[in-house]
Parts: sequence; C-alpha cells; structure tokens
Amino acid sequence: MKQLNSTALKVDQDRISILDQTRLPNQEIWLEIPDPDAMVGAIRRLSVRGAPLISIAACVSLALHAAKIESEGVSGDEFAINIRETAERLRESRPTAVNLMLALDRMVFRVAPESLSTAHLIATAERIFEDDLALCEAIATHGQQVIEDGDAILTHCNTGGLGTTGIGTAIGVIRKAHELGKRIHVYVDETRPLLQGGRLTTWELDRAGVPYTLICDNMAAGLMRDGKIQRAIVGADRVALNGDFANKTGTYSVAVLCDYHRVPFYCAAPFTTVDPECANGDTIPIELRDGDEVRGFAGTGLVWSPAECQVYNPAFDVTPGKLLTGLILDSGYYPSDAIEAGALTELFAPG
Repeated sequence: MKQLNSTALKVDQDRISILDQTRLPNQEIWLEIPDPDAMVGAIRRLSVRGAPLISIAACVSLALHAAKIESEGVSGDEFAINIRETAERLRESRPTAVNLMLALDRMVFRVAPESLSTAHLIATAERIFEDDLALCEAIATHGQQVIEDGDAILTHCNTGGLGTTGIGTAIGVIRKAHELGKRIHVYVDETRPLLQGGRLTTWELDRAGVPYTLICDNMAAGLMRDGKIQRAIVGADRVALNGDFANKTGTYSVAVLCDYHRVPFYCAAPFTTVDPECANGDTIPIELRDGDEVRGFAGTGLVWSPAECQVYNPAFDVTPGKLLTGLILDSGYYPSDAIEAGALTELFAPG
C-alpha cells in the first residue's frame, strides 16, 4: 500500500499507525496497529475516532490484513470467508457511525466473493482515504456561506483533522473561515464522553491559530441569552434522509437552545455520513459506554461519585432535522426546507 498521511493516521507500505487520541492534548503518542482485532480495540476505546476516520482506518487495516494472509498462502474461498468475517468484526466496533458500514460495504459486502482480492481491497482503501480529503475541502467551501465576519461560533465535540483525513467537517468550515480572514471566535463545549471538545478540539484550534474559549456544556444557554453566540456548527455520525442526525451526546441540547434563542444551527458532514437506508432518527442505534467515564475521569484515578452509582452514558443522541437551519454537505448546502422537501432522498436517486 502506498504511503498515506493525515493528522491522526499514517500508513507506510504494510504498517498502520494512529495518533492515540485518549492521550491528547498532553501526549502525542503514535500506536502501531498490527491487525484488525487491534483496530477494533482502538476504535472501541476511542484511540481512533471520528466517523470518517474510523471507516478509513478500518478499511486500511482490512486491506493490510488481506495482503498478509495472501502472503501466507490463503486464497480462494478461504480468503473470501476470512475477509468477510474480519470485515464483520470491524463493522460491529462502532454501531452508530454509518461511514464505517458504508465503507466496508464498498470494500467487501457489495463485492462478489470471487472478486475479492488484495489488489481490490488496497486500491479501494486508498481511494476512500483520498476521497475523504476532497470531501472535507468541499464541506469547508460550501460552509462559508453560513459564516459571517465577526461571528462567534459554538461547536460540540471534535470534528477536525483528528476525525478525518482532511481539515475536518464542522471544524473544517471554521478553519477555512479563519484562513479566509474572517474574524471569528469559537466557543468549544467540553463534550462527553472523554471530554473530546476540551481535549481534542482545543488542541486542533491551538495548532491552527483559531481564537477559541473552552466552556462547560451547560454554559451555552447563558452565552446565547447574552448574544455572545451567533451560530452553532456540529458534525454527525449518521444522518437520516429526513435530516434527523446522530452526533455526540449533548448535541440535541445545543439544538434546543439554538431554537429557543433563535441562533442558526448547522450540521456539517460528508455524503458518506448520510444513511440511504435510514428514513428517520428512530432507527439509529446509540452506543452506550462504560459508566466509569461519568463516575470519574477514566484512567486517572480521579473519581467524584460513589463507586457503584448507577450511570446512563450514551455516546450519542439524535437531533430532529426540524431543528436544523441547514445541512452542509460536500455536495452543497441544504437549508431545512429543502431537506423537508426530500433533498437528501434525491441524492440517492438513480442517475
């Protein structure tokens, strides 16, 4: 496989490494991922994350696995069965992020078994990596029509280069605005689980030189009341055809606050995050995570609740599409009335 590099993923021939995002912002540690089972573990513990990037990392891992077993003499039906079983394990590692399922469908499950080959898997994984670069750039460009000079923008979770191969989705829109000279300021929610806004988005904005302020998730209402936030832009892990979308838990709260305070609320995502089989948000599976992430700060020994207290810890929530001002995709900007009229369904129409 040819050399591929992004902020959080590196591929060099037969080796794949990820930037361990559980160690940011204070430690930048790269982990070599030797096989797909190790990749499943990295996805589940959020060492690699972001709907676009986990799909790409999984596909690259599968392609390198194919090359390895082929070199060991595995071929024919045995090769196809191994690849499909391995792809299924990767597919199950993150149930909410539809990019993962669609990418593996493209790699494996929509390909006849006799057509599965190492060459096909490697070439497809490389294309998926490169496609995401272009998707990010297109999202950033289309997103400029919703950002004005002087805006203060609220964002939730992390949607930058740590979760994609390019400059990101929502953060990509923000970075592009900054690069174009728009005087913007970003309010960053801390964001559960694992404080991904506080640890990761701040790290990215620091590196990009974008002015920002970190806030707790329960502070946005006061800022909106005081007129200090002009718009909110978030990402997505799965978008239904009616505009309902799953994103990091707390996004629904942001949407409700924006609706009440008349603050424009946008979602930025690649086409690969729209699920053509999902009519609405009711059928989007929501991953539940370990309660220790809420009882304390995982892995640090810092605990602030009784050890056995009952915890509800969903990684995502679903925001109704009717709360969207608009959806920013790589294919263009879709205001809420266009989504209600079936614009997302039309994206998948034949021809």
